[in-house]
Amino acid sequence: MPEPVSPFSSQPVFTGQSSLPHNFLGVIEGFFGHSWSWPQRQEYARWLPRHGYGFYIYAPKDDDYLRRRWQQPWPDQQLAELRALAASCKANHLAFGIGLTPLGAHHDYPQKRAQLLAKVQLIDAELAPDILAVLFDDMPSDTPELARLQLTIAHDIAAHTRAKRLIFCPSFYSTDPILEKVFGAMPANYWPELGSGLDAHFDLFWTGPKVCSTHYPLDHLSWVADTLKRKPFLWDNYPVNDGKKASNFLYLRPFENRPAQLQHYLAGHAVNPMKQPVLSRLPLASLPLSYQLVDDYHPDALWMQIAGEELGAELARQLTIDLPAFCQLGLEQLGENDKQQLRQRYQPYRCHPAVIELLDWLDGRYQFDPACLTD
Repeated sequence: MPEPVSPFSSQPVFTGQSSLPHNFLGVIEGFFGHSWSWPQRQEYARWLPRHGYGFYIYAPKDDDYLRRRWQQPWPDQQLAELRALAASCKANHLAFGIGLTPLGAHHDYPQKRAQLLAKVQLIDAELAPDILAVLFDDMPSDTPELARLQLTIAHDIAAHTRAKRLIFCPSFYSTDPILEKVFGAMPANYWPELGSGLDAHFDLFWTGPKVCSTHYPLDHLSWVADTLKRKPFLWDNYPVNDGKKASNFLYLRPFENRPAQLQHYLAGHAVNPMKQPVLSRLPLASLPLSYQLVDDYHPDALWMQIAGEELGAELARQLTIDLPAFCQLGLEQLGENDKQQLRQRYQPYRCHPAVIELLDWLDGRYQFDPACLTD
């Protein structure tokens, strides 16, 4: 059996030379379902800056103390883990962020204001984040006053935090009609009201024409900037795989359709990764190169180089052969015989962290969480 390879021992493909603004590119752990472990996050604090990323935002949907129980402090052990993660990010010159989703705060907000500001002060005192994201995504549109109430909450938070960068995520963060289908009709003038009313210190998250966009037309981004009175801060939902269809796939291929010129139309670029942290590094390693290499960026040609650096040559060759099964066919179209053959092929590498994730995926341990888009 081949010797197991440390998942973070490889040298990065990224050269460290980039024309991107400081902290333009980063990762937001913002998916539904079972989130990463604390050791995996610690490893990312070291991996990300070596591969051209400038920030990490902690915003997992399964952290109830950021969402449904936002009024409550984290338990002592979880808070200690968060402190350690923040310290690791800062030690590795990686900006650390927190994504707070105050679900239901706009209902009787004056009565909830003190609780919200207490949570913000706790975050400041214990974690001192460089970035504080105020997230109103994936919640029902239940009042015509939605924009006004969200602006009030965001501005109160801004007045009580020392975070250097503030990001606002609206409830309607794309022109994708699926959002109104799932969460209700968007209030009249929601985007213009946000654009004109949101303090200029806030950036604003946007996922593009779709919730999971495959490309970002420049005229679309220009329209967003005109409507929201600021360049959008891209929330890129590739390679995330937490949805009903997406959970059937492992999105391992390099990024495409993210040309370097996007940097002129965006305030920043945050990537939402897969539930599988080690496998996520395969596509993640490519995005800084798309900005760095410009016209010389050829994702298909880069795949083997990245896979070799991250996995070792032998495992990279095997994964290259099986890419269509993971990225195109997916679990629903793979028969039991196909799955069993794949399990057998990867048994020699079963101690490798990436293969552990792959085998768990084959065994259905990353199944769709119904909370996705309905939490």
